[in-house]
Amino acid sequence: MQKEVKEGPTRAVVAAVQLPGVSDTELQVSVNELRDLATTLGFEVVGTFIQKRDKFDTAAYLGIGKRHEMRRFVENAPESDDAPDSAPANSHPKRAAKGGLARAKEAAQAIADPETRRADVILVDHEISPSQARNLEIEVGCEVMDRTMVILEIFHRHASSRAARAQVEIARLAYLSPRLREAAKLAGSKGRQRSGTGGRGAGETHSELDRQKIRNRIAELQEEIAAMDVERKTQRARRQERQGIARVVLVGYTNAGKSTLMRALTGSDVLVANQLFATLDTTVRTLHPKTVPQILISDTVGFIKNLPHDLVASFKSTLEEALEASLLLHVVDAGDPGYERQLAVTEAVLAEISAQEVPRILVFNKIDAVGNGAGDGNGDVAAQAEREAALRERYPECIVMSARRPADVAKLHAAIRAFFQKGLVEEELFLPWSAQQLRGELFASCEVLEERAEEEGAHFRVRGEPSVLEGLRVQFGQVQ
Repeated sequence: MQKEVKEGPTRAVVAAVQLPGVSDTELQVSVNELRDLATTLGFEVVGTFIQKRDKFDTAAYLGIGKRHEMRRFVENAPESDDAPDSAPANSHPKRAAKGGLARAKEAAQAIADPETRRADVILVDHEISPSQARNLEIEVGCEVMDRTMVILEIFHRHASSRAARAQVEIARLAYLSPRLREAAKLAGSKGRQRSGTGGRGAGETHSELDRQKIRNRIAELQEEIAAMDVERKTQRARRQERQGIARVVLVGYTNAGKSTLMRALTGSDVLVANQLFATLDTTVRTLHPKTVPQILISDTVGFIKNLPHDLVASFKSTLEEALEASLLLHVVDAGDPGYERQLAVTEAVLAEISAQEVPRILVFNKIDAVGNGAGDGNGDVAAQAEREAALRERYPECIVMSARRPADVAKLHAAIRAFFQKGLVEEELFLPWSAQQLRGELFASCEVLEERAEEEGAHFRVRGEPSVLEGLRVQFGQVQ
C-alpha cells in the first residue's frame, strides 16, 4: 500500500544569532522581516530560535547546544540527558568538543521523518557559508535556507519580464557557484579517485565542469542584458526627446506601499499586494489627472536590509531609472517601528547607484495603519496623530499620508505639480494660421493661460519650461 503524503504549506523555523552591538529592537525587526519574507514564499513559520553569541559558530552558524535544541523541536522529540554536546568528565576538552560534534553529526545523519517532523526548512537570518549551511542541515535534520537564498527565491518567483528573469538568474548562479566548490571539497574529503590528471577525483572534475557551465551561462545572460539595456536606453531617449515631459520615480523599502501609491497617483491597474518584493519590473505611467508639463511616474524594485550585492548589481539597469528622474518620491512605511533603518537602507542603495543627489520628497505612507497590527487601514486615530506629529517634527519637509485616502493623494499630487512648476516661465507666443498644425504640440507641452485671435494668427500666453518654450519659438519662427 502506497504511503499517503501529507499536503500543506512548507513549515519554516527562523533562526538568528544576536551579535554584540545589535539591540533587541534591531534583532526583532530583522527577524520579523525574515518571517514576512517566509510568508511571501508561502511558508508557515512555526518557530523561532535566537541565540546571543560573540560571533557566528564557524562550523554551523549556531552553537551546538542550540542546534541540538532545534533538532529536538524539528523531530518533536522530548528533552533527553544524552545531548550530543555532553562529554565524559575525564575527557580532554578539545577531544570532547570534537567528539561531541562527531556524535551530533552521527546522530543526525538522517533527515527527520517528513511525516512526523514539525518543520520542513530552517531560515537563517544572515548569509552563511556553504559549509555552515550543510552542517546545520545535517544536524537539524531538514533543509536550510539563508537570508540571501530566501530573497533570491522570492525574486525568482516574482520576475516576470525577460530582463528581470535574466537579472535574477545571474544572481542565483553567482550564489550557486561557491556552493558547488564546497560540494566538490566534501566529495574530495570522502576519498578522491586518483587519476592520471593531477590526481583529481571524478566528483571534483564534474564540479569544475558545472562551474564552467555557470560562467558561460552568466556570460550569455550578461550579453542579453546588455542588448536589452541598449533597447531600454533608446526608449528613454525617445521619452526625453518629447518636450515637456517630467520624470518622477518611486523608491523605498519593499512593501512600503509604492505600488499602491503608484496606482493612486496614476489611476492605473498595477499590481498591489501585501508582500515583500511584489514589484520587480519598472512600471511607467502618466500622473493623473494629467498636468502640463506631462509627468511620468515610475515604480521600482523595493530595497531591503542586506539585499544581496549581486542582486543590486543585476538590477542596476532597472534602478538607474532613479538616476534619470527629475524627482524621487522616497516612500517609507510610517507604521514600521524600524522606519529609520528603512531610510538608511534606501539611502545606501541610492548612493551605490550614484542617485543620492537627485531631488526628492520624503513620503511617509500607511499612516492609517498606525495603531493596528492588522495593517488594514483602521488604526487608532490618536496613535496616528501622535506618529504624524513626531514625523513632521523630525522631518519638517515630509509628507505624511495614506495612499488609500483621496485627500492625501490630492495633496501629494499638488506637491509634485508645485515641484515641476517652480522653474516654469510665462511667455507670449504667436502662431500664424498657416501653422495651426502646431497647436496640438503647443497645448501638449505648455499650459495655455490665454488665447487671442487676430487677422494673421493667434497669440498665446503660456507657461512652460524655458527649454520647451525656446524650442517652440524656433519652430514657430521657421514657419513664419
